Amino acid sequence: MSVEADTLATETGAEPSADLIYGLHERPPLQETLLVALQHVFAVFVGIITPPLIVAGALKLSAADTAYLVSMSLLVSGLATILQTSRIGPIGSGLLSIQGTSFTFIAPIISTAGVAISKGASTTQALSLVFGLCCAGALVVIAASRFIQYAGTVITPIVTGTVVTLIGLTLIEVGIVNMGGGFAAQADGSFGSLQNLGLAALVIVVIVVFNSSRSPYLRMLSIVLGLLAGYIAAIALDRIDLSALHELPLLTIPVPFRYGFSFDWSALVPFAFMYLITVMESIGDLTATSTLTAQPISGPLYFQRLRGGLLADGINSLLGACLNSFPSTTFAQNNGIIQLTGVGSRYVGVFIGGMLVVLGLIPAVGALVQALPAAALGGATMIMFGTMATSGIRILSRVTMNRRNSIILALALGLGLGVTFVPTVIQVFPPLLKSTFSSGIATGGLCALLLNIVLPGERR
Repeated sequence: MSVEADTLATETGAEPSADLIYGLHERPPLQETLLVALQHVFAVFVGIITPPLIVAGALKLSAADTAYLVSMSLLVSGLATILQTSRIGPIGSGLLSIQGTSFTFIAPIISTAGVAISKGASTTQALSLVFGLCCAGALVVIAASRFIQYAGTVITPIVTGTVVTLIGLTLIEVGIVNMGGGFAAQADGSFGSLQNLGLAALVIVVIVVFNSSRSPYLRMLSIVLGLLAGYIAAIALDRIDLSALHELPLLTIPVPFRYGFSFDWSALVPFAFMYLITVMESIGDLTATSTLTAQPISGPLYFQRLRGGLLADGINSLLGACLNSFPSTTFAQNNGIIQLTGVGSRYVGVFIGGMLVVLGLIPAVGALVQALPAAALGGATMIMFGTMATSGIRILSRVTMNRRNSIILALALGLGLGVTFVPTVIQVFPPLLKSTFSSGIATGGLCALLLNIVLPGERR
């Protein structure tokens, strides 16, 4: 760690880290900055592009719309990262925290859009509703950032652990459908073919092999390498159609509200609740980043960073909805890159954001990504969603499972998974309640939150 970083850490009350080569406020040489930034981009790329790919597949969007959503996710993630790391006024944490498209919202987005389409809406109208809800829900994070010191009193690990577990478990269906070939394969009769299952299996095997490597870099790139292997295999099987590349423009021009903008109060609750959960996730990520960059994790400066980081989360999600991108949140995987490289400089974040913006403005990137067969994506998402469920279990493992917490977990998981498996059980509900509880995550999460508030005993 440099003298300047060590001095700053001491002055702010943080523990100096011997592993840091460049501290939070130092500027590494350009060559090192670019190299570190590229590693961060590799770490987040798959996480950013996967949500739009899954949503697009579930809604059966065209290749052009899918590529556009992927491009906008990359573009918004880049702009959001620059804002988060630069800290403009009260906005941003000023930490090396990278923003990306959140997995948390995949289920409510698919559920809400699916309900709208079943009522006769077009996919464009369904996306209009989704982006309207994402925009309105972002105000929850903006408001929560002003009262962050109180949020932890009711949204405790028993609530967040239950919700994160439910997110992973309820998304398994999406992963297994993609493994079989996706909705297109269900329509043409090739669902579950040996070729589709073989592609998915290849991706899974490659990810598991590299994830078991002794090299930390290979472990962090395991999903990228798995998808790359699936892509190469798909080319060999003549499953990749890149004919549209020749017709693409030089740049993807962002069009605000390209799909329109609409709103439905009855569908807002699941989105608002998911935003509350991302608040707690972001607090954890920002705290981890503070620790790794020798910044305080208590006191005025710490809470200032939390408020600024969450305010940036909300504003970035608001901006994303206007630019046709799904909600944005801080990513945890970049903390591993900080630990590996010893570079915690927030100035690197501007280069990371710039690279993501460039990738988002190049149409070929979105087109190449959307050409990936659903089966290959399914192999990766099965692991990713399973990992999300285990992350929830890990949170729950730190909770004292007394009688109070056991009943909260049992009822929340039971109702959340029950509504997911048998959605017709709430068909007699009024439209507002039916829309609210159609998401298993919202049902289970609200159950956990309410029980945590009303049941006697210590909240933990």
